[in-house]
Amino acid sequence: MSKLSVVILAAGQGKRMYSDLPKVLHPLAGQPMLARVIATARTLSPMVLSVVYGHGGAKVRAHFAQAADLAWVEQTEQLGTGHALKMALPVLPASGRTLVLYGDVPLITADTLQTLLATPADSVALLTDQLAQPTGYGRVVRDAAGQVCRIVEEKDANAAEKALTEINTGILVLPTAKLAGWLGALTNQNAQGEYYLTDLIALAVAEAVPVHGLPVPASWQAVGVNDKRQLAALERVFQRIQAEQLLLAGVTLADPERIDIRGKLACGRDVILDVGCIFEGTVSLGNGVQIGAYCVLKNVSVAAGTQIAPFSHLEGAQVGEGAKIGPFARLRPGAQLAAHTHIGNFVEIKNSTLGEGSKVNHLSYVGDADIGAQVNVGAGTITCNYDGVNKSRTTLETGAFIGSGTMLVAPVTVEAGATIGAGSVISKTAPAGQLTLSRAKQISLAAWQRPTKKSTA
Repeated sequence: MSKLSVVILAAGQGKRMYSDLPKVLHPLAGQPMLARVIATARTLSPMVLSVVYGHGGAKVRAHFAQAADLAWVEQTEQLGTGHALKMALPVLPASGRTLVLYGDVPLITADTLQTLLATPADSVALLTDQLAQPTGYGRVVRDAAGQVCRIVEEKDANAAEKALTEINTGILVLPTAKLAGWLGALTNQNAQGEYYLTDLIALAVAEAVPVHGLPVPASWQAVGVNDKRQLAALERVFQRIQAEQLLLAGVTLADPERIDIRGKLACGRDVILDVGCIFEGTVSLGNGVQIGAYCVLKNVSVAAGTQIAPFSHLEGAQVGEGAKIGPFARLRPGAQLAAHTHIGNFVEIKNSTLGEGSKVNHLSYVGDADIGAQVNVGAGTITCNYDGVNKSRTTLETGAFIGSGTMLVAPVTVEAGATIGAGSVISKTAPAGQLTLSRAKQISLAAWQRPTKKSTA
């Protein structure tokens, strides 16, 4: 393959999005549309990867501030797609080929682009589509021999041209050495007063440069986003594709239409996913894992045989084999659970380790703690880990038993086999194998009377 440059046009305002967020930063499956296009372009290993930006440019550039491989080109005036590509000429080499992509066409695949690039290096290749209802799109005009000869935008088309059903997707590859001359020859004498990139097709034909019109394998790959409705429609297309891949891999989905994957989800054998689950970042589910309805998992590893009950939220956590989580449980970043642990309803775990077989089953908060094996943490237990400035750790050694309603004031240690009586406030080391209590003396006041409301009569 000859030297490749990629130019991504991403300067549009996106008025129909009705948003302060630049259009190309609106997310699809948890990732900005432009980020998806950039990721696909990178798989082609281009010499130059350029982004032409305009509206909301500061926000766009800030989002990709760490991307050192991007050549940024500002289009201060939006004078059309031809003008946008012309702005990128200074960053392009003198030879090779240039592939034009769009920041609001997020689902184009690398395989389709490779097919486009497989055409001869001295030719133009254009991705087209056939639509039963082509309204709004530029039409591909072919000659009597079936060769592409030009593209006409709908606002400039006559009745016969509007009847054509082959449309221009906008994605094309061109000989870079020809660009300066062709772009310099463009005029804006058209219905929209813009410099059309599509006019380069007729210029290529006039110079006897071959033009190949290749059909896109699936229409959704070339669909652009102009409003929230179109974005939502593409989201469902993407999610259906992910669901189909899971089903073909043997994953059981209660309803393929009610799952959202916003990252990478890897599943072992006999995994069962109930409705409404969301997977973000990188998630790994081992063999036999069962995820209940409406759970959210983000950057989580779950080992084989674990069951996660409905409405649980896990982020940045590692869960061992055969664990039971939820319902309504929350595992925050740094939670590391060994095998056969139990985390029950309305329990929150943050930056803590739980040893094998330990249980925190009800209405508790465990933060910045090191919990050994076979520890039982009773209902309503709280690790008081923050003094307003610093966070300190709590250590519960193997076999400790924490009674309900206990406050563990860190830094503090409960030694192996120790028992803490319910309702205690523990701020000093609880000795191994002993019962430790810390309660106020219970008293009853016989003369006390419960307050009553004053009569308003």
